[in-house]
Amino acid sequence: MSLYEHVIISRPDISPTQVEEMMENINKKVQNMGGSIEGAEYWGLRNLAYRLNKNRKAHYNLLKINAEASVIHEIERQHRINEDILRYMSIRVDDFSTEPSPILKKREERKRRDRERGA
Repeated sequence: MSLYEHVIISRPDISPTQVEEMMENINKKVQNMGGSIEGAEYWGLRNLAYRLNKNRKAHYNLLKINAEASVIHEIERQHRINEDILRYMSIRVDDFSTEPSPILKKREERKRRDRERGA
């Protein structure tokens, strides 16, 4: 099996609980097809660099998937059908990083700086 980092950008007008349900459905589909999700990160509602379908913001998710290429192809096919997903990208990697993604690191550093300023 191969390792993939899969980023999903979904519409801003759906709620975070709907995003969570969508990620759970993807997790179930991957597991049913013989793969596994090694990690998942919700990056939150973030500004887009440019408009996508008249949207300026979107929900970002990162999934670390351990599966065959056919599983990734099927997941991507289902993403093309789903109207809530604006964009997606899958990248094959040699191994998963054990530390948080740069997006989450930046968020934690910002929170730490804010706490230090307030104290």
